[in-house]
Amino acid sequence: MTDSPVALITGGGSGIGAAVARRLLDAGHRVTVTGRGEDRLRAFAEELGRPQGLLTVVGNAAEYDQVRAAVELTLKEFGRLDTVVANAGFATHDTVAGGDPADWSEMVLTNVLGPALLVRASIDALKETRGRIVLVGSVAGHVHTPGNIYGATKWAVTGLAENARREVTEFGVGVTLISPGRVETPFWDSYGSLPPGHLLTADQLAESIVWAIGQPSGVDVNTVVVRPIGQPN
Repeated sequence: MTDSPVALITGGGSGIGAAVARRLLDAGHRVTVTGRGEDRLRAFAEELGRPQGLLTVVGNAAEYDQVRAAVELTLKEFGRLDTVVANAGFATHDTVAGGDPADWSEMVLTNVLGPALLVRASIDALKETRGRIVLVGSVAGHVHTPGNIYGATKWAVTGLAENARREVTEFGVGVTLISPGRVETPFWDSYGSLPPGHLLTADQLAESIVWAIGQPSGVDVNTVVVRPIGQPN
């Protein structure tokens, strides 16, 4: 167990992050999951039977001290760090011309600053293991939609992934951007309903993320776009 790989997942108490954590734990990884909701993290750990290889850490992905503390706790508990997954994020589901700016700052900080902070906090540990960085973007970060503020944050993540790759590849660290289409997760709770048409499940997307994490040493898969069949945009 002491030599098994270690992953840290932000926003991992539910949805995509939780699905990735389950798959990695089943594959023999040790996993740290972070999130803002203590009750949600506790429920997730209890659902899994509080496995020895799971560490839950309450923290805000947009606060550097808290991100750095999660990395340090992971290293203290597990002794290494092989993969980070920047999954924390949310959408206000409104537009630049007609929306309410009240929550835009928090969305930008979580969706854009959060992944950058995770890279910064973890890079020294990832250099030692020649590990991987996975950034969860969105199809909305590749395809323009009218007035979409959330989409603008994901365009920033698309750029961050390649900018980060160009810097860290010389250290032997891989960077993968996973850009999902519509996924059936709590992401849509504030929207009021699921969007029409077929949606991916969190488990289906997690399979793609775990596939990217499991690439052989020396292989760097950089951009993976995953849509449900039937999503045209």
